[in-house]
Amino acid sequence: MAGGAGERGPDKIATQVVADEGPGYAVEDFAYPNADGILAEQKIKLKRGDGHILLAPCTGAPELMEVFSHKNEKVCFRVTGDKGYLSLEIPAVFGVKGNDYAAQVAMTTGTEEKTFPVDKNSWTAVGETADAQGRDFMLLEIRTSK
Repeated sequence: MAGGAGERGPDKIATQVVADEGPGYAVEDFAYPNADGILAEQKIKLKRGDGHILLAPCTGAPELMEVFSHKNEKVCFRVTGDKGYLSLEIPAVFGVKGNDYAAQVAMTTGTEEKTFPVDKNSWTAVGETADAQGRDFMLLEIRTSK
């Protein structure tokens, strides 16, 4: 059965080049994982960060940072590592409860930007409650350090 259908052998195997290049490079863009799902489900816009400040269930645990907003009520974050960074958008923020980390939050109202230091392990008035005019502030950034 020389050359018949179904015959296999080294001279009958077709080969082709699958890729002319090696594998691509992984480039970290620091985008928050599942940000679209979190926005749709919880109305919190998480943009990017270094992975050391993560959205967490609000359990009342003392290691959590808690952010209070008129739009989202309470939003909690778990902080790890020596320092952390998270870019996000939470509207109408008026208070933050710090944890064991030194922290600061960057906020905006209209075209004005303000940074508020957050007290360790206690409540800090930020945004509307720290503003003489009582304006709404949007939380844009959280930075933490040990």
